Amino acid sequence: MRSTPRQLTALALGALLAMPTLAQDAGEATQTADTPKGKVTGGKMSTHPDWFKESFLDIAEDVDEAAEDDKHVILFLEMNGCPYCFKMIEENFKGAPYSDFIQETFDVIALNVLGDREVALNAETSLTEKALAQQLGVSYTPTVVFLNQSNDPVARINGYRNPDDFKDVLDYVAAKAYASQTLAQYLQTRKTQPSYSFRDHPQFRDIDDLSSVGDKPLALLFEDAACVACDALHDGHLGDPKVNEALKGFVVVRLDDRSDEPITAPDGTKTTPKALAETLGITYEPTLVLYDKGQEILRIESMLYRYHFLGLLEYVGERHYEEYPNDPFDYINAKTAKLTSEGKDVSISDE
Repeated sequence: MRSTPRQLTALALGALLAMPTLAQDAGEATQTADTPKGKVTGGKMSTHPDWFKESFLDIAEDVDEAAEDDKHVILFLEMNGCPYCFKMIEENFKGAPYSDFIQETFDVIALNVLGDREVALNAETSLTEKALAQQLGVSYTPTVVFLNQSNDPVARINGYRNPDDFKDVLDYVAAKAYASQTLAQYLQTRKTQPSYSFRDHPQFRDIDDLSSVGDKPLALLFEDAACVACDALHDGHLGDPKVNEALKGFVVVRLDDRSDEPITAPDGTKTTPKALAETLGITYEPTLVLYDKGQEILRIESMLYRYHFLGLLEYVGERHYEEYPNDPFDYINAKTAKLTSEGKDVSISDE
């Protein structure tokens, strides 16, 4: 998993950003001879299902071959040691009850975001896996990019998604619903019956004018009554003292993304929570969008383990983005390097 400011939902091939480093050691830091270096633990290596496509990495050719069978291509962009990649492969590709559906409907091509293999996107563009990840604006690992039969990206998932939520995206692409509606619009039609009762939190604020929060960063938490992961967020991260301490740096507002109540958006426009969620392209609940000085800095739109969740809150809430403007993981890696130089172990996974 990795993240970059203001570009977390970009599909454009020209989006550029720093390379991901989450699952790697955080680099060298000065340490005394008497202090043994701490370890970074929690990384996991996955093995692909044998039905992932053994591609020659000519993506246009792969797309044409898939189209002959009325299939789509999935680019599964991963990183060695990424615990989220491991979890998604095990649960969503190997272990999901719809594994046969994926094989029948998609050709899945795995790419290493730090890799050096040459990838031909089309007749004009050939570049390494690493450079492709830059051009695709990869923001989390895994990033899953769905290509239509014209070799255009039509849907994207940044980070791990649970099997039920992932199936909704698969269905969206398989049905070619992208021809008539956005993924966010489609997912609204797939909402289940209410299963989540909105839970309070001592740091939630009831504010209608989100442009009036003052000098503090703003955290918008989007939930709805069909949210299947919101209870886990409240029972987990939002119940942790370190997370709650980090949230003190924010004005925290929870929004029901089905609500039509009038509000003022962070940029001062009149809107509703539902319309704001559509404008932002929210495709997952809970999503946490972090702003400062009226600008979105980053968003958390997938399951994260505690260390990364806390690090992203610190990046915005403590304004580390001013020192590390290109990539929040520049900050998180610096933090990891400092902790390990002090002899402290760092776990990037809660499992």
